[in-house]
Amino acid sequence: MPSLVSVLVSLSVIAATVILVLLLYSVIFPLIRRVGRYDPTSLVGTFLISLRLPVALYIGLFGLYVAVTVPFDINSLESAVINKFAFLCAIAITVLAIAVVISKGCLWYILNIAPKTPTILDDRIMPLVRRVAVLIVIGIGGLQILDQLGINISPLLAGLGLGGLAVALALQPTLSNIFSGTYVMTEGVVAPGDYIEMEGGLSGYVIDVSWRSTRLRTWENNLIVVPNSRFAESIITNYRSPSLPMNILVTCGVSYDSDLDRVEFIAKEVMETVLSSDPNAVESYGSWFGFDNFGDSNVDFWLFLQARDRLSSFELKSNLIKHLHKRFSEEAIVINYPVRTLQFPEKLLVETNNNNENIIHTG
Repeated sequence: MPSLVSVLVSLSVIAATVILVLLLYSVIFPLIRRVGRYDPTSLVGTFLISLRLPVALYIGLFGLYVAVTVPFDINSLESAVINKFAFLCAIAITVLAIAVVISKGCLWYILNIAPKTPTILDDRIMPLVRRVAVLIVIGIGGLQILDQLGINISPLLAGLGLGGLAVALALQPTLSNIFSGTYVMTEGVVAPGDYIEMEGGLSGYVIDVSWRSTRLRTWENNLIVVPNSRFAESIITNYRSPSLPMNILVTCGVSYDSDLDRVEFIAKEVMETVLSSDPNAVESYGSWFGFDNFGDSNVDFWLFLQARDRLSSFELKSNLIKHLHKRFSEEAIVINYPVRTLQFPEKLLVETNNNNENIIHTG
């Protein structure tokens, strides 16, 4: 039966521990942060906030251990049980401290560093790293606790290995998409807002690039979800890369009776007019003209300009075609329809044989 003095000493130690924990948690740590002028959003301030609870728990555990073991006369069995319990609690607090520091550190990076980097890879990967790292620390800590309790963890580790292999085989398509998503985000060839066209004609605006899939919005305002495994293996045309301006090429043709020097002069004049009047055009890029081919009905040529972006290229191309057609009409320059010239011999002799078949002879 413990004496009254032992009980009072134990209660005094517990009360002192509680007071010290409250002072440490509510006064000392905030005072250290203020004296050191550590902003809560800084890395040091984040670590101080993360360690406040684990340090308080360590002190509380130590105080309880002293309050139980020092004032009372306990036997070896009770001492072993108390030591084992204290050691297990210490392991749990250590796991909590490491997990909280990792979680807060990753969160600090996500909020303060990731938005300033030119790539979105860290924005995507850091939340996953944060969760996986915390789970790994908790798993290792749980295995250590089981080992201290005398539970053989070797069969458990073997079972986890076989279970992991089975899960990996079952999730092979998903894992393939995840690794492909890592490749897509690491390459940085596409980003939300880009207009892309994939091999096979699939095209649309990139809405989101996630670990498993890439989402596109078509011009018909439909949503397309492309698995990253297919996305990573496809040939992709990005209409916003390497820069927003987009070149346009207009082909046309004039009849063989046209004055080609006059055609060239008018075409260049039209392009200069469009460059100076259309805000969709990049005037500094200039304009280009060239005859291209002797076609079936016309002498073919091309006109080359640059638009501000993909959407502007449609308006600029339409405007150029309208201006060119109007000037050609005013100048009586003919754009021929497809024409074929048939040449017949001067004399044709048609005979009918015994089978009532017509035989044509040229003369």
